[in-house]
Amino acid sequence: MIPAMAFLRHILIACAVTLTLAGIGAAGPLHGAGPAPDSAVWFGLYFIDTSTEGAINGVREDETLRIEMAEDVIAEDLQARGFTLIEPPADQVAQIRNPSQSNGSDSRIAREMGATYAISGEVQKVSNLILSLNLYIREAASGEIVRAGTVDIRGNNDESFRRGYRYLLKNIIFREEQG
Repeated sequence: MIPAMAFLRHILIACAVTLTLAGIGAAGPLHGAGPAPDSAVWFGLYFIDTSTEGAINGVREDETLRIEMAEDVIAEDLQARGFTLIEPPADQVAQIRNPSQSNGSDSRIAREMGATYAISGEVQKVSNLILSLNLYIREAASGEIVRAGTVDIRGNNDESFRRGYRYLLKNIIFREEQG
């Protein structure tokens, strides 16, 4: 009974996080079609595994490769929109567990590097069927979230990751405000 309760707890936490992040994306400033292209420090994606499988077996190699592939999809999309992506110093990033939830460390690093934005994301695996993809764009000068959003995907495979992040970028992060 206790493992079932722990699983249910993880599901409830995932739902609460999804609703909270969806609220951030919807409530954030929606001026035009998203942030204007400029320089951005791209911190990549942080993997959060709250699944029972992850607790027992750890991170799978295919998941690590999938995260790298999703990072490339996001970087290509941002560059196609006119962003100049800057890689953060590895030694500074190594001191941060999760750049998306770093209490301003991501923005500080971006600001020190002379960038306009700090961009980071998360993938939360609840199970092999349920995953949540998150992306945050912060203004480096203030640390304020310019745009953020989340989408839930079904399926732990390359195609669902690609489609999920493309949807998130096109329809949430860079969507045009409807009159």
